[in-house]
Amino acid sequence: MREVVKITSVLTSVCLICALLLSVVYGLANTKIEKNKEKRIEEALTTLAPEAAEIETITIEEETIYKLFDQKKNLIGYGFIASGQGYQGKIKMLVVSDKSLSYLKGIEVVESLETPGLGAKIQEAPFKEQFKNLNINEEISYTKGDIKSKSQIKAITGATVSSRAVVNTLNKRIERIRELVVNN
Repeated sequence: MREVVKITSVLTSVCLICALLLSVVYGLANTKIEKNKEKRIEEALTTLAPEAAEIETITIEEETIYKLFDQKKNLIGYGFIASGQGYQGKIKMLVVSDKSLSYLKGIEVVESLETPGLGAKIQEAPFKEQFKNLNINEEISYTKGDIKSKSQIKAITGATVSSRAVVNTLNKRIERIRELVVNN
């Protein structure tokens, strides 16, 4: 009986020490991870809207929107985060549109767990380039064949679920951002 208590005490102590160490490492790493995420968003904004001289971050109903201004302080567009469920996990994108929310200036995938070689192609230039100057006055759609409208993109072969996830996420977020911007 004594042996059982001794072994249990030692194992409990080791577990507590390991838990404490993991908690300290997580605390230190989490701060850096969050800073890197913010930096990635800033870099994506600069890439998608190089003409933006000033970026103002506003929060409306717990939604973060980036207002983009040129050198003369004229509003040139909006940036916002769009997150949705992909095939294997969350897909998080930074989206930049013109000031009238009529077309996209582009998207940048800032977080994704999609399948390497298939769904991960949403992070590659050929897929992202389709969103430059994409008409968003109509709902965005995707096709497996030829593109037939200015608000349509071509799905990635073998990764239709990821392509659909991007399109559905964008449609929902654009609608929500329109509501927020128009009402405020």
